[in-house]
Amino acid sequence: MEQNKRLAFSNGMRDGIPIALGYFAVSFTLGIAAKNAGFTPLQAMIVSLTNNASAGQFAGFTLISAGAGYLELAVMILVANARYLLMSCALSQKLDSKTSLLHRMLIGYDVTDEIFGICISVPGKLNPFYAYGAIAVAIPGWSLGTYLGVLMGNILPANVVSALSVGLYGMFIAIIIPPARKNKVLTGLIIISMLLSLAFCKLPVISDIPSGTRIIILTVLLSAGAALLFPVKEESDEA
Repeated sequence: MEQNKRLAFSNGMRDGIPIALGYFAVSFTLGIAAKNAGFTPLQAMIVSLTNNASAGQFAGFTLISAGAGYLELAVMILVANARYLLMSCALSQKLDSKTSLLHRMLIGYDVTDEIFGICISVPGKLNPFYAYGAIAVAIPGWSLGTYLGVLMGNILPANVVSALSVGLYGMFIAIIIPPARKNKVLTGLIIISMLLSLAFCKLPVISDIPSGTRIIILTVLLSAGAALLFPVKEESDEA
């Protein structure tokens, strides 16, 4: 059992290294936003250690810069991060039914798009220590990048900072492409999600909806449709 935990943890660290590198690059721009909001490097790093959510943190730093109140800040962070509730529900089905509440809460601490992507792609049931391994390298990458972004972000040329921000999108594509190549249904859903996301950004009225809310609406519609049209048999705990 202990050997399985160590193996799962090391596999998680291995798969989490590209995520950590992507986080390190992207969080430079977050550090700039934190500096503009009046945060010191240490304060910004603590925020990233306790809240690994790019959209939520960017929104929070922007509102703080504008002098927003606590209630407005709380509501905006809730909306920006609400999609992680859906991811957590999906991950809960990936865990063994005997997984303790403590393990579930620890995994829930860092459910990000990328970590969710690699965890949900693990064959069979998810060993919590796989998630811990990925988190162990991802969190330092995110927080250290934020720290250095506050110190050095404004020194770097704007085109360099922009190039760093694109890296995370490339990494996320690298996560979804391998399973999509093996599953035609998943490939179709990814293409449909991209087209609908573009449509939601361009259509009148719908485009005025906050981006976080649009993501939630699309996620619910696509996942519900896929579940009805292409149901997947639940994996046994021994799988």
